[in-house]
Amino acid sequence: MSAKVPATTPSAIGVPAPQEDVDAIVAFVAGVQHAQQNALPDAFLDGFREDAIWTTGHGKRLTGLPEISAFTRKVLPPQADSPVTATYTVDLILFIRPDIAAVKIRQRPVTREGAFLDEIFHGQEDPSELMAAHPESVPGTPTYVLAKDDGVWRIAAAQNTLVLDVGTLTAG
Repeated sequence: MSAKVPATTPSAIGVPAPQEDVDAIVAFVAGVQHAQQNALPDAFLDGFREDAIWTTGHGKRLTGLPEISAFTRKVLPPQADSPVTATYTVDLILFIRPDIAAVKIRQRPVTREGAFLDEIFHGQEDPSELMAAHPESVPGTPTYVLAKDDGVWRIAAAQNTLVLDVGTLTAG
């Protein structure tokens, strides 16, 4: 895929944290992107704690790695042939403690050729008809709560939310 989101350093707030942790979290999210874009369930699931809670973009709550795994192994492999995937960019990291971070992510739908699909909403006054006609173009705004165990960042809890706020959607 040719679409690459420019590498940026996300804002980091909260308790002081070393740059290596910021870099590790950005790399972690890049790994999630890689696993999603390439439909790799094992790589995706490696990023979860055993006791994790995951809420999908459509509101399905999954509790514990066995439940997250069953869901992922069902829905992710068929995405390998999808013409649409997504990019993930870390926007903000809130270090709650040195070993706990809330991570705000910008998730943008993109074609395998690199065209960002959410751009159809930019500058629209009322994107509701476009949203209904092109649900695959609606971006996401996931939040991951990561815990650092034995030096490795993993998802403890996550909420994957679709962007339905008109101001956010149309601003780009």
